[in-house]
Parts: sequence; C-alpha cells; structure tokens
Amino acid sequence: MDWLINLFQTQDSVAHIVLLYSIVIALGVYLGKIKIGGISLGVTFVLFVGILAGHINFTGPRPVLNFLQDFGLILFVFMIGLQVGPGFFESFGKGGLKLNILSSVAILLNILMMFACYYIFFDTSNSSNLPMMVGTLYGAVTNTPGLGAATEALHSVFKDNMNFDIANGYACAYPLGVVGIIGATIAVRYICKVNLQEENDKLMEEEGENPNAKPHIMSLKVANAYIAGRTLQEISGFLNRDIVCTRINKKGDISVPNRDTILESDDEVIIVSAEGDAKAIQAFIGPEIEVDWHEEDQPKKMVSKRIIVTNSAMNGKTLAKMHFSSVYGVNVTRISRQGMDLFASRNHHFNVGDRIMVVGPEENVNRVAELMGNSEKRLNTPNIATIFIGIIVGILFGSLPLTIPHMPVPLKLGLAGGPLIIAILIGRFGYRMHLVTYTTTSANMMLREFGLALFLASVGIKAGAGFWDTVVQGDGLKYVYTGFLITIVPILIVGTIARMKYKFNYFTIMGMLAGTYTDPPALAYANSICNGEAPAIGYSTVYPLSMFLRIFTAQIIVLFFCGM
Repeated sequence: MDWLINLFQTQDSVAHIVLLYSIVIALGVYLGKIKIGGISLGVTFVLFVGILAGHINFTGPRPVLNFLQDFGLILFVFMIGLQVGPGFFESFGKGGLKLNILSSVAILLNILMMFACYYIFFDTSNSSNLPMMVGTLYGAVTNTPGLGAATEALHSVFKDNMNFDIANGYACAYPLGVVGIIGATIAVRYICKVNLQEENDKLMEEEGENPNAKPHIMSLKVANAYIAGRTLQEISGFLNRDIVCTRINKKGDISVPNRDTILESDDEVIIVSAEGDAKAIQAFIGPEIEVDWHEEDQPKKMVSKRIIVTNSAMNGKTLAKMHFSSVYGVNVTRISRQGMDLFASRNHHFNVGDRIMVVGPEENVNRVAELMGNSEKRLNTPNIATIFIGIIVGILFGSLPLTIPHMPVPLKLGLAGGPLIIAILIGRFGYRMHLVTYTTTSANMMLREFGLALFLASVGIKAGAGFWDTVVQGDGLKYVYTGFLITIVPILIVGTIARMKYKFNYFTIMGMLAGTYTDPPALAYANSICNGEAPAIGYSTVYPLSMFLRIFTAQIIVLFFCGM
C-alpha cells in the first residue's frame, strides 16, 4: 500500500499532479450536473471541489499550479474570442447598439455596486478586502474569465507577495449569483407588469414582419406586363430586394437562369427571397402556382445539392464575386452556418464550414462542389495551427506595456485580454490573412471546457488552504450578501429602463441580461418560457462586447485601485 500512499503524497511527481487534476475535474463536473430548483452550477463546481482538495492539503507544486491555471485561461478566452469574433462588430447594427449600451450600463453599475458595498460594509484599511471584493464581483456576475483576468493582474501588481486569494470571494458569491440573475429578471417582469402571453404574441407578429427572416421558396407565373422583356438583374433593381431565381420554365424548356436572363409573360419561375419580402415580390411578378419541376424528360438533369465549403481558398470570398450563374450555370439559394439558415445575398462572405444549397444541371453542380471542397473529412480535421498562431500573437499583444500616470505598473492586457482581442479579430478578419478559423461547435466547446476546467481546478486548489480562515471564520457572510446586491440591483435598474423607456420585448430583455452576465442558465430559463428566438438573439447581440468588457474592466479595477 506504500505505493498508493506515495502517489497521493509525493506532490512533485507527474503522476500525482495528473491524479490531482483528474479527480478534482471529474468530481466537479459530475457534481455540477446536479440540479437544485432546476438550476445547476455546471463546470464551475470544479472550483468548489478544488477548494476542498486544497483545504485537506491534496495539492501540487505552486509553479505547476500557476502554469496550468494560466494556460487554461488562455485556451478558454481564446476559444471564446474565436466563437464571438464573426458577430462582434455586426452586433452593433440596428437595435443592437441600444442593447449593447444598456448592457454596458449594467456592467458599469455592477462595478459601482461593488465599490459601494466595499466602502459601506468593509474595513478599507485592510489591503486584502478590495481584491476579495473584486472576486465577489465576478462571482456575482458569474463571469469566470473576469476572475482569471483579475487574478492575473493581481499577480502582476503584487508579484509573489499576495497574501489573499480572490477565488474565495468568487466562490461565496457565485451560487446566489446564478439564482439572483434569474430571480431579478422575474422581478423586472412584475415591476413592469409584463403579460407573457401578450409578449409571445407580439414577438410572433414582429418575426413575421422581419425582412431578415429565413429564406422563402415559391413558384410564380410572370403576369406583370411591365417586367416582360426585362432581365432578372433589372427586375431585382426595381424590387430593391435580394432575390434569387433558381429555375425558369419557358414553354416547357426548364433551365437555370442568370442575371441576364430575360423574363416574358407566362414564364414560370422559382424565386427564393427573404421570408418577409415574399408577398411584395409575388405581387410584383405574378401569382403563386403549383408546378412539378422534376421533369424526367428534360435533356439536362436538374438537381439541388447541399455543398460544404472546405476549400480554404474560398474563405472570405463574396457570393457576388464568384459568378456562379454566369460562369458555372448554377445558383446558390441558401446558406447555413452553425445550424442557422442565411439568405444568399450578394455581399455574403463565405467561411470554411458554410453549407450552401446549389441548384443547376448535375454536371455543373458537381463542378461547383469540387471548387468549394465539399469534403466532410477535411472539415473535421482541426485547424490547430491557427489557434496557436493566434495565441502567440495574443500573448505578445497582451504583454505590450502602456504607461499611465499614477499607476504602480504599466497597463497590460495580459494573458486574458491580449488573446481575447486577437481571437476576436482573427475570428472576424482571419480570412484576409488566409487563416482558417473554422472549428466544429463540439471542438470549440471541448477546448473551452478543458481550458476552463484547468483554470478552475488550479484556482480552487490554491485557494483551498486559506478558505476556512478567510470565509468561514472571516467575512464570508458579507461576501455572500454583498455579492447578491451586486447581482440584482443593476438588473432591476437596466431591465426596467429597457422595458419602460425603450419598449423592448420582455424576452429580448431576458436574453440581453443573460448575455450581459454571460450566464447560460438564465438564457435556458428565458428560452423555456418563450416561443420564439428573441432571448437567443438578445443574448448573442450583447455577449461579445460584454465578455470583452468583463475581462478588460477586471484588469483596470485591479491595476488602478488594488495596486494604489
């Protein structure tokens, strides 16, 4: 039995360290799946198991713990950046700007509430109280990357002289933070006297009028004499709407049209458009008809085929510049990305991983499939070079010192901020540098969860030694109720303003608040009571900027205030 005892006690052995992390992560993940009141803590429970392990002195060498913590954080935030990058700048479009402003106000209120609680409830002469409140802040808003950024900034300020660990404050505030976000969102509903059924009905009406809805396919007969003798390009210009004509039947001759194809009266066409434009297009061109387009006696066999973009040379090219109809004799009617259908507009940029619907003669469609790659096997091959190139640039960028007056050390974006910003830029503009940023959703989630688990396990193990003295025998209860105030007060203020002043749909507000707090359980609750996609849209609109601000402000708070 000595070999087993040595395995658990010899802290500097590789086997001991692997065993330590495997036990902490596995047990934390399984316990995190337990639901109480329909809510679970998920992978964050790894932190609590790590604290327990550290408390009973089941730990490892400090340098190893520090390395695994920082590497896990880098991997986690970089994969988040790649995920949010493609939609980061687009999130400031119509409607999104107001939501992002409201989200930023909520983040600012979280910080102001933290300082208010610090000066009201804590001894300001104790140098460890403010850093602990920073940990409480990020537990209250359930934002683990912010905790990582603050921890890394604290190390840069205090070097090896840290006699506190902000993970204790985070651990105290996190459980009530998860509950408080959902509870405060429900409170907004009653404050604003929201009727859920009426909100669902309004949402359905708005989605029906949304011009950016899913693609709509219809067979029409040309009955408008004004457009007879005009080309498809001219007709599209008259309509001032994006349309794609996939097939045309001229007196029994079925073909794939291009922009120069001339329409005549009584021609039969298949038109693909945005769902909200369908009625206007039908009224302009002619009535909808029922036609069997699969004629077996046609000289050219017409097919519709889903093609996957896997050729990296296609990355970033626009649909208009590909000239599919004029050069290849086919049309692209629909595009799917990450499970969502997109209308095939001329300005659409192709990304590796897009799935496109191509219509035309079978021979031509196969030629396009060869051009685009269409290799599922190639798509499943991970592009890890892009990830590590991005991490290299991110670390260099995060290490650039920016000297600011009255700051104890130069401002740096650090191991969290640098990789995050570079990942966002690569995710959005990587195609211009011929970098393939596509990863399957499962691969992205796997790397994110792996990095997060390493980070949380390391933080918990290191914090465990002082947890009892700091929390149980110290100010633990204060961290709990101040964290709860930090959670709910900004939600009540911003949620009410969003509803009463800006008249946002309640479900959009729920999604916006969940995205501001980067809290998936709150989004899951919103989705469970909504019949539409409003919560998910609100969440995804503010999530990229919120994640960036949470990480960036964590370092600003530490460098400006904790180091003074």
